[in-house]
Amino acid sequence: EVQLVESGGGLVQAGGSLRLSCAASGFTFDDYDIGWFRQAPGKEREGVPCISRHDKTTYYADSVKGRFTASSDNAKNTVYLQMSSLKPEDTAVYYCGAVRFVSSHRWEKTFKYDYWGQGTQVIVSS
Repeated sequence: EVQLVESGGGLVQAGGSLRLSCAASGFTFDDYDIGWFRQAPGKEREGVPCISRHDKTTYYADSVKGRFTASSDNAKNTVYLQMSSLKPEDTAVYYCGAVRFVSSHRWEKTFKYDYWGQGTQVIVSS
């Protein structure tokens, strides 16, 4: 059974940091591109970063460049999202998604992803 389990969310003040984790099981972790997404109330789910195994790079949304860093520990089948200089507008439920391959032009398209976690809430207070 494929599972993605996010953790690490919580309440933090603006300017603070959080590290989210996404633990994967049930599929060949190294073969999948892993994306982080977030969804604020009343808004669509948006891509944050995506770790591309195939392109050997990480794509970032402009809104988080320089503040968020995605990394992967293949030995633990876990992807991390280190978030710094958090802003109130970063408040959302954060999800990780897995797809066998996604191109640089489509990594932010949620419909491309095959598997999703249940999400973890991040609240940034001003």
